[in-house]
Amino acid sequence: MAATGETLTSERILEATEEVLRRHGPAKATVVDVARALGVSHGTVYRHFRTKAALREAVTKRWLDRTSELLAGIVADDGDPEVRLRDWLAALFAAKRRKAGLDPELFATYTVLTDENGEAVAGHVTELIAQLTRIVRDGTEFGGFTVADPATAARAVFHATGRFHDPAYAREWQRPGIDDEFTALVDLLVRGLRSPSPSP
Repeated sequence: MAATGETLTSERILEATEEVLRRHGPAKATVVDVARALGVSHGTVYRHFRTKAALREAVTKRWLDRTSELLAGIVADDGDPEVRLRDWLAALFAAKRRKAGLDPELFATYTVLTDENGEAVAGHVTELIAQLTRIVRDGTEFGGFTVADPATAARAVFHATGRFHDPAYAREWQRPGIDDEFTALVDLLVRGLRSPSPSP
């Protein structure tokens, strides 16, 4: 329950919503459950999030943003773009695999929520591709990569590695040999980014 006089913020509501989702799952979790966990009325929760759908979208975005923020540090580094690209892809795979392995109930819950919240997911994918684009552009400008259009190349790399970050493939992430398969794919993609484009 919320302590008397403690300010109820959107962030605290989202934290409580995540706990409720972990306990009850997306099918059974209600705004009343969230309000009960906070020690407030459900009307108080609705003052911050006008609908249950808005609350679920916000908690989904918060979950996705954790990954984006983790990866942003790699993008901002001024080191070798090829190293940053490899590190970024490895960090994305590790973050998704960690979420699926350490908290499978919550991961399953968010898989349902991301299906519901196409706008939040689309924004997340756009942000991730923008991060990749910056790395590929740096590689093109400062040597190493030879691509005509960094944004197109970044999008291709993102989609080519989908097996290692799309939740639809989560069951494969603990299979023996998956790390070797990931490394082989990244090596192939990096070689492709390094290769000069064929003459028309």
